[in-house]
Amino acid sequence: MRTPIYKTRRVAPAAAEFDQNHRRVNDFIVMSEGASNVYLIETAEGAILINSGMGFEAPVHLHNLQSLSNFTDVKYLITTQGHVDHVGGVQFFRDRHPGLKYIAQAGNEEHQQYDQRLGAFRNARSAFRFQDDFMGVFQRYAQAGYTDINAQDRPTPDLVFESRHAFSLGGLEVELIAAKGAETNDSLVVWLPQHGIVLTGNLFGCPFGHFPNLVTIRGDRYRDALTCAAAAQTVLDLNASLLLYGHHEPVVGAQVIREEIEAYRNALVYVHDRVVEGMNAGKDLHTLQAEIELPAEYEVGQGYGTVCWSVRAIWENYAGWFKHDSTTELYAVPQKRIHSDLVELAGADALLQRARDKHAQGEPEAALHLLDILLNHDAANEDARTLAVAVHEGLLADARQFAHTGNFWLEGWLENRIKTLRGTHTPALHFK
Repeated sequence: MRTPIYKTRRVAPAAAEFDQNHRRVNDFIVMSEGASNVYLIETAEGAILINSGMGFEAPVHLHNLQSLSNFTDVKYLITTQGHVDHVGGVQFFRDRHPGLKYIAQAGNEEHQQYDQRLGAFRNARSAFRFQDDFMGVFQRYAQAGYTDINAQDRPTPDLVFESRHAFSLGGLEVELIAAKGAETNDSLVVWLPQHGIVLTGNLFGCPFGHFPNLVTIRGDRYRDALTCAAAAQTVLDLNASLLLYGHHEPVVGAQVIREEIEAYRNALVYVHDRVVEGMNAGKDLHTLQAEIELPAEYEVGQGYGTVCWSVRAIWENYAGWFKHDSTTELYAVPQKRIHSDLVELAGADALLQRARDKHAQGEPEAALHLLDILLNHDAANEDARTLAVAVHEGLLADARQFAHTGNFWLEGWLENRIKTLRGTHTPALHFK
């Protein structure tokens, strides 16, 4: 009987740190963990680097890899996707290995343009989750003497491919397989057929063994559930015995790899099909969000994405933003425009008491709807702010117990909302 892997996986580090979270995987692969893992594959004719980390991490990854390997020449650098935590250190490694060839999937340029286009928006919207962790990382870098921080790269590949690309180096056969996945449209997997090893990056979402984010709460374009399921099948068909992921330690054993990827694929298809059935049956979105749950045989973690969020993502990916609930959806005036009218009509004290009642009755979301009305009318209402903090603290306690592991994004959002309600603010870090 399968024991879901997510229940025993440790938390991944926020970023690469000197002399930490690095190891030799086998006699020819070394890994260094960070915002996303970097892998060094050694051959008799030079090395292959898989991903490069954020720009600021690249010197740390190099230090960690060199502490375990005597490599001197990197022939190829391959990024498994175009996200900033994969491509940011490319130029750093180019500078140290002038003959290096950077290979990516053909969608790499489009994805990097997309990320760059929304850089300011994403920095601001992601700050609540990463700022505090990264500030601690940079303090430790300074203590280690690393203060001239390496810049973030936006690299241009030397070679791109559409579906498959194969090469050999030092007797090692390497196959690159395009597979649009749960984070980007330019994802690829690296397959080492002689050894049964697959390197997938974050093809299935951030942590392995979890339901993916089909849309992120930091703000991103939708990821299609069936496309993600097809990417899982691409890896399943390889029948790998060792899977090296974008986060955490290696996944070892053909059976556990197959069981976990099958559960992931089946969970996606199950949720997708239930949403489509519900839409065709005339059920509204919120009903489906409340009703749809994974069956036991498809259990995966929900520590990054959740089924509830993904129900909405699937719905809106198919049907868009108009829910047919109100004519006001078709116009520019938001509901909060009339919150002051509601306060004047009902009275602030009455609304606050009703919010307290909802909180006491175990209806925190309803309490927050009422508190939003009060605080949109008067952000300085201390009684409303105090109650909102208490509601968020209760939700945070529940979130930390959610699905055995908690949820990375939900906990971060609630923690930051509590700080904001108490008068603190998390500004954005900008990586240049």
